[in-house]
Parts: sequence; C-alpha cells; structure tokens
Amino acid sequence: MRRTPSRRLFTAALLVASVLAPMTAIPATSVHAAAVNPYSVERHDKDDCPQDGLGPKLTTRLDKAIADVREEAHIPGVIVGLWMPGKGCYVRATGVADTATGRPMTTDPFMRIGSETKTFTVTALLKLVDDGRIRLDDPISKYVHGVPGGKRITLRQLAEMRSGLFPYSADPDFVHDLLSDPSRSFTPREVLAYGFKHKNTFKPGKQFQYSNSNLVLLGLVIEKVSGHRLVDFIDREVLHPAHLRHTLFPEGAEFPEPHPRGYTNQTLSGEVEDSTDWNPSWGWAAGAMISNLHDLRRWAKIVATGTLLSPQTQKERLKTLPTGFPGTSYGLGILNSDGWIGHNGSIPGYESVTVYLPSKKATLVILINTDITHEGQEPSSLLGRAITEIVTPDNVYDRPVPPR
Repeated sequence: MRRTPSRRLFTAALLVASVLAPMTAIPATSVHAAAVNPYSVERHDKDDCPQDGLGPKLTTRLDKAIADVREEAHIPGVIVGLWMPGKGCYVRATGVADTATGRPMTTDPFMRIGSETKTFTVTALLKLVDDGRIRLDDPISKYVHGVPGGKRITLRQLAEMRSGLFPYSADPDFVHDLLSDPSRSFTPREVLAYGFKHKNTFKPGKQFQYSNSNLVLLGLVIEKVSGHRLVDFIDREVLHPAHLRHTLFPEGAEFPEPHPRGYTNQTLSGEVEDSTDWNPSWGWAAGAMISNLHDLRRWAKIVATGTLLSPQTQKERLKTLPTGFPGTSYGLGILNSDGWIGHNGSIPGYESVTVYLPSKKATLVILINTDITHEGQEPSSLLGRAITEIVTPDNVYDRPVPPR
C-alpha cells in the first residue's frame, strides 16, 4: 500500500494516465476489508431505472463484473449509472461510503470529480469563443503575463494538452507542500509558479502531455475576459443553462452532504488516509468541482453533443489528436476512448468517469471513493473497461493494448 507520492500525485486525473493521475490516518487493511464486504446493491426509485433495467441476464453479468473489480482493486464503494436508449438502464451503488462505520454507498451523494472539472472550464472558454470575445489561436501571452514561451502557446494548445508547459502538480516541491498541509489554500498563481520554474518540455503543438497548468491558465483567461470570477462565470454560463442543480465549484474544502468518505495513499508516508476534507483549491479550474450521478448523466450528453455551443465550435472541440496511447485521442478538454467521448477525474480519495457513446446514444457514469491504483491502473478505468466489455464490446472504454 506504499507509493512514492511524486510518481503520480495529481497528474493522472485522466483516462490516458492508465490507458495511456482534521485528517484521520487509517490502516490499509481497513479499506481492503470493507471493500469486499458487503456485496449488497442499493438503488432508489427516483433513479427511474428498474431493478432489471437491462434484463436479468445482462444485469447479473454487470453485477458480477463490478463486484469482481471492486474486490480485486479493493474499492470501498462504487456508483455506476448506465443508460442505453432502446435497451434499458443500470443504476447501482455497492460497497461502503465509510469504511469505519460500514455506512453503505448510495446512488445520490455528492462526489469530488477531479479532472472532469476540465470539461466545465473548457465549455466556459468555448462560450467566450462563440461570443467572439476570444479566439482559440490567440497566444496565452495576450491574456496572462509571465508564461514561459507564452507568445508561442495558443489557447487551443492549452486545451489540447499540447502546450509543452511543465505540469505544476508533478513538481516535487508542490507535492511536498500540499501533502505537508492538505488543508492549505492555493491561488492559481501560486500553483503555476511551481510549474513555471521548470523549462518547457517540448515546442508547442509537437506532442501530447497532460498538464494541469494548462487548465489553470485557461481559468485565468476566462476571468480576465469575462470580468467575473471563474466560479461565478461557470455557474452562470454553464451550470444554470445545463440545469445542473447538484454541481458546484467549491472555493475551499466545503463538501455538501451527503457524501462518502474518500481514501488515498497519495500521502507523505505512503499510508492510506481519509482525504475527504482535503482542500481541492490546488486543482481549481483543472480539478476542484463536485457533482453527483444524475447531473453527470445529463452533462455527459451535453459535452459530447455540444448543446451549449455553436455547431462550429463543437466541431472544433471534437477534433481529437493522438495521445500516444492506442485507442485514445484528446480534443479541447475532452477525450475519445474507442468511441466513448467525455472525461474522467482523479483527486485524492475519489475517481470518476463520465462518457457518452454517440453511436448508441449511451451514457456511462462511474463514481468511486478511492484513487488507490491497482497494479498501476486507475480503479475507475478498470470498472469502465469491465462494464463496456459487456455492454458495448465494439467500443471498450480504456481498451487494453493487445499483446505483441
């Protein structure tokens, strides 16, 4: 259960990391013990999804696949929502929301969604494009001073993860400073400084490198151009028009009830800790937001189909480029994994996946209360793969690379 924090800390937060990121210390075994027990399934009538919504045979296969992954990867609690028009739906919560009390996971809690925040930030940016207030090929230096090589890095390249800027969350000093005091509040400029002290890793546009620095800069662009705080602009221009009433951008460690406890081993000691009340301000435009299953179901289709944007701007968003990882490409704050379009997220204690498959108009949302990897793989990706191998075998999220 030990891991050197700087190897991965806060840099995964994305499917491609595995295809291609008062505190109470708890013993590692307590997560494991709770993760395999109980196997009970919880659902609510308000989910509007029958118990055997995809038919008894398929439902049983999914129940078993999810239970197997949860046991193998030692995941305390899992929420899965799968909606397939013409075939049915599957909404389940299994395992526990709190390993200390055994409180069961339910389908309606608020969850930290990590890098799924990027889909909201980039949507806000693209609304400014639609309004004619910015252009994607503007250099970042036009809006933010002090960016290394900023005159040659465009807003498009930032959103595509092709800027070459060093990821601040991979800086050892940042890792140490955050883990020494997880309740600390960071400003956007403070976190960027950790990355800016490093040389750029490549020339803009030359390759893909996932970097939270890119999205923090885009958040600053939104604030400068709109004249509003990012949290307020996203609330007014994205959340309200999308009718997302249970999605929010916290400014500190606030976390609405109900919510599960979150467990991570991204700690200075490498031991498992409860990270529920850690302050996500360090992630800001790249990873601080909170949502729930039902809002994310709605958001998946909005992002993939461009409901809030002009057709031309959405077309630009969906121009995905290779990431270097087979089967996965990345566009403007959005990924395409074997046809599934959306994003995932990872923040200490929580992981999520929200994706939409246009060919079948299918939506998949996965929410879990741990980010502890299993044999080097994100647990949320293991779940996504197991589910889609059953329901959409021609389109497998995080499809494994075939052996050579």
